[in-house]
Amino acid sequence: MLAPQREAVAASVVALSSDPDQAARVLKLSARQRGEIEVNAAVRSAPTMAAIDRYTGVLFDALDAATLDERARVWLGEHALIQTALLGPVGALDPIPAYRLAAGASLPGLAPLKRVWADAVRDALRGIPGPVVDLRSESYAALGPVPAEVPSAYVRVVAEGPDGTVRALNHFNKRAKGELTRRLAESRPRLSSITDLLAWADDAGIALRPGSREGELELFAAPSPAR
Repeated sequence: MLAPQREAVAASVVALSSDPDQAARVLKLSARQRGEIEVNAAVRSAPTMAAIDRYTGVLFDALDAATLDERARVWLGEHALIQTALLGPVGALDPIPAYRLAAGASLPGLAPLKRVWADAVRDALRGIPGPVVDLRSESYAALGPVPAEVPSAYVRVVAEGPDGTVRALNHFNKRAKGELTRRLAESRPRLSSITDLLAWADDAGIALRPGSREGELELFAAPSPAR
């Protein structure tokens, strides 16, 4: 269903790679990162690996997929989608190549990625069983809104101050989401509603609560371990 959008974005990425200076500007690459242009040029024929093993960064370090047992990895393959700028949503175990493209990139000759992906992804997600626990950043969530008819909740990572004030967190945001995903994969709970998710979290000692905004949950980040 998403083949036309995937082809259009991949073609634009490959074409952009033929002009290294423009590619560096569009992709916001430093001089040391220019090797990423060659990576993008080969995106159609490059070796692939499972998406949960391909991606790096704070969230995926916290998920630590390589250390999950086979049952947990299979569960992720059946239940987890990763929103990408290049390919739209992909399954956790779907094989994907290396590439460099952010949600906010403006590719020459192509509409903004939000316009490329949003309606197509929304249509592709229609009919999937809920609940959907949306752990994406706002920029990636905009690339593929969950249809209104699919039960879902957007998760924000927060902390409670000494005075009881709840504030959003940036630094521990991705780590907390990666840890939550790992706990879900290890526990593999049967969830038919957001209420079930909240009950599971409470039993598991995870501070997940209804948010102040409708359709949102607040995940209270654990303190960073001492070093």
